[in-house]
Formats: sequence, structure tokens, C-alpha cells
Amino acid sequence: MSLIRGLFAIFYHLPRIYKCFFKPYYFLSLLLTLAFPLVRCCPGLCEHLPSQREDGNSCAFDWREIEILMFLSAIVMMKNRRAITLEQHIGNIFLFSKVANVVLFFRVDLRLGLLYLTLCVVFMIACQPPIYMGPEYIKYFSETTIDEELQKDGRVTWIVEFYANWSPECQSFSPIFAELSLQYNCAGLQFGKVDIGQYGAVAERYKVNPSPLSKQLPSLLLFQGGREVMRRPLVDKKGWAIAWSFTEENIIREFNLNEIFQKCKKHSKGAKTEELKTLLQESTDGGEPVPQDVTEEPESKKDI
Repeated sequence: MSLIRGLFAIFYHLPRIYKCFFKPYYFLSLLLTLAFPLVRCCPGLCEHLPSQREDGNSCAFDWREIEILMFLSAIVMMKNRRAITLEQHIGNIFLFSKVANVVLFFRVDLRLGLLYLTLCVVFMIACQPPIYMGPEYIKYFSETTIDEELQKDGRVTWIVEFYANWSPECQSFSPIFAELSLQYNCAGLQFGKVDIGQYGAVAERYKVNPSPLSKQLPSLLLFQGGREVMRRPLVDKKGWAIAWSFTEENIIREFNLNEIFQKCKKHSKGAKTEELKTLLQESTDGGEPVPQDVTEEPESKKDI
């Protein structure tokens, strides 16, 4: 079932996958992922490689290499069961494929293994995954503005993400949080982010541990009336985060976004109605003509 679900997800996101490979990071990662199969099957190169096959064919995989590739497939399928976004699925494939390639190249030739390992290290240092730059309704806080904004209007509910730019989990979660902000942002429900990698005092103030070992990044905190109501992931007494999946469905359910959004919309409509009544009363008391958009429809000539 996991294999079928993975294939379905790949076909569903095929347009996004097609666009990804136009980005240098993904294109180079794909080349590194396919490095060993390309070298092993490329005419002109494979003839010079040693082989443990009985027929001596150096341009085909031997049984040990096939076992390593099958083990790689099993590991990727298990890891992708917990993956949330398409980028996480692709990232797992790239990561474990590179590890398998290192093992395969070292089996063939020590020099090829060292060369490939060096290329991977240089790639990791020089190339970083692309940051999400799509549309969003998110306000970015600093150390001096977060407390002011949260307490500015007690009627506003805030959902704030505490993140760090170096965290792969935060980078993968960015498109999900942006999509939620586009769906649920309104006058009474707003979304914010603060980089605790840059503002360490904010992390201490709101008790979010930015250490990679704590597994607290990203953290989502819900504020109502300037006070924290809930957070995910939860943290135990030892300071370790309790595992929680940051899927769109989990966030909507745990934070009651549908209920909060409907309440905010009703409150907003009620506030607009009261404002119109106030304008109507002021214009009537002042003897000024009432604007057409806030008065009742005039009687027709047939009623005169």
C-alpha cells in the first residue's frame, strides 16, 4: 500500500516535479543520485570497471550491487511513510541514493569512491535547497515586535511559527504554513513567523529550544488575547519534543482552524453591521442625507 500511495503521489505532483528539475539544486542532485548507474551502464566507461559477475560483463550490475539497490528502495519507502511534502519525498530519495552510491563506488574502486564522496561534500557546502518564495499572508516578527503585535488587539488570534533557516524540517514546512495562511487568514485570525535562530531571546522567552537534538523545530504556538493557548509539538519534562506530524490536516484539526475561522467571520460581519448602524444614526442626527448604500431602498413610483 505504501508503494501504491507513493506512486500515486508522484503522478499527482508530476507538474511540480517537472518544474523542480529546472532548479540547479534538484538537477545536480539528480545527477549525483544516478551517478553509479550511469557510470556502470555507460559505454566507454563501464569497460574499464571491475566486475564480480561470472560472465565478466562489467557493464551490468552484479548480485551484490542489485542487493544494495533493493535495500535502498526499502529504506526510501520506509522513510517516505513519514514524509509530508513532495520536497521531503524527493529529499529522502536523493539522500539515501547518495549514501548507496558511496558504498557502490567504494566497492568498485577506492579512487572513484573518494572522488564521489568529495563531490557530495562540495555539493552540500555550495548548494542549498531552494527556499519557498510563493504567496503567503504571514507577518514576520522580530525580537522587539512580537510581544507588541500579540498584545495589540486581544480579539485577534495568532498562530506563530518558531523556525530557523538552517532547519530542513522548517524549510519543508514553509509551503504548508503558507497555504494555511492563504486559506484561513482574516481580520480575527492571523499568521506570523519568528526566526529564533536569529532572535535567541525570543526562543528563551517562549521556551522553544532551537537545538537540533530537541526536535522542537518547527514549533507552532496559538495565542489568544496575547496569551499562549496551545503549542505543537508538546514538550515533556525532560525538554524533549513529543513526535507530531506537521501535516495540513493535523494542524487544522488540532488548532480548530475551521471553528476559529467561522467565529472570526461572524464577528467581522457583526462589527460591520454595527458600524453601518452607527453611521446611519449619526447621519440622521446631524440632518445630513444618508448615503444610498446604507439606507433602505426608496419606494417605487407605483407605491406613491
